[in-house]
Amino acid sequence: MKKLKLTLSILFVIAFTISACRKDKTPGPQGDTGATGATGATGPGVGAQGVTGNTGATGATGATGAGLTGATGNTGATGATGANGATGATGANGSNGATGATGANGSNGATGATGANGSNGANGSNGATGANGAAGATGANGAAGATGAAGSAGATGATGATGPGASSFVLTGQSIFSTPTNFSIAAITQSIVDEGVVLVYYRPTGSSGAYYPLPFNNNAGLTISLFSYQVGSITVESSNNIINTADLRVIVIPGTSLTDLEMTHPGMDVNSISSVTSYLHLSN
Repeated sequence: MKKLKLTLSILFVIAFTISACRKDKTPGPQGDTGATGATGATGPGVGAQGVTGNTGATGATGATGAGLTGATGNTGATGATGANGATGATGANGSNGATGATGANGSNGATGATGANGSNGANGSNGATGANGAAGATGANGAAGATGAAGSAGATGATGATGPGASSFVLTGQSIFSTPTNFSIAAITQSIVDEGVVLVYYRPTGSSGAYYPLPFNNNAGLTISLFSYQVGSITVESSNNIINTADLRVIVIPGTSLTDLEMTHPGMDVNSISSVTSYLHLSN
């Protein structure tokens, strides 16, 4: 760059010198433009400026001098990196693929053997019996009420008429089996079946003790019961076969039910043969 400036300064001085020389002489006819001479040395100083002459014809352009190439300028600083652009929107997710087929179930393992039952634990001891609570205080006796006046004795009622007579039958040394066994009793009529009462009692043959009403249970496995009664007979059965060792006492009472009989004779006990025979005036 400095060489270029120096060259331009020299050319300026030469042009100024030529212009000054022309002012000192009368201009002649313009000759052909000569070839550009070599640049002369720089003069010592600048003379007085002469009168400006007529502008001469423009000379032919001289050949372009071999100018020096200016020095390469420094590389400019790298520009700042631009900001990143905004992130694009996320694309939609693709659909899920079809589920694969389920694999076959594996076979069940063998059942393990059952463990042995554990032994029963020992029973715990019984707790001690708690003490009895204290007896509560006895309440005071209430005052005795006044004794009511004795009522007058009622008149003795007339003796009722004797009803139809009861019949008593004794069967000794009989056999009773575990299947229903019939015994003939002619006094049992249809009227007795419809309206009367039949009582049956038992005792072992040869015993002098009392008769027992049926059903009978000796609490040792022997039971005897009246199965039924019908016109002309009774039916008895036993849990065990009794062979020729049973005495039966049969009492036939016409014209009343057992309930009516007990109401008519409120003190009579049908479970006692002596009570029945006494109230019905039968011989023992």
